[in-house]
Amino acid sequence: MLAIVVENAPPRLRGRLAVWLLEVRAGVYLGDYSVKVREMIWRHVLAGLEDGNAVMAWTARTESGFEFRTAGTNRRMPRDMDGVQLVSFLPPPVPETAPD
Repeated sequence: MLAIVVENAPPRLRGRLAVWLLEVRAGVYLGDYSVKVREMIWRHVLAGLEDGNAVMAWTARTESGFEFRTAGTNRRMPRDMDGVQLVSFLPPPVPETAPD
C-alpha cells in the first residue's frame, strides 16, 4: 500500500498524482506499486511541489509496519529513534508584535 498526502500543492502536481493514484480525499492519494514506480512518483512530487509539503508512506517490514518520507516545510519532522521512525513537532511560530 502506498499513501501520499499533499498540502498547498499546485494543481498540476495534483493532476499528475491522480494519473497514478486514487484521490480518496482532497490531497490524499492511495495506490499499490513497486519500489521502482513509488520512487518515480516521489521524484514527480519533489519536482512539482513548489511551496507545498508532502508525506509519502508505504508498507514495509519494520516494527511499525510502514516507512515514510516528507518534503517541504511542515511542523512535523521525522526522527529516527533506535531504528523506529517517529514524528516530532517544531514549536509554533511566535507572532510578531507591532512596535509601540
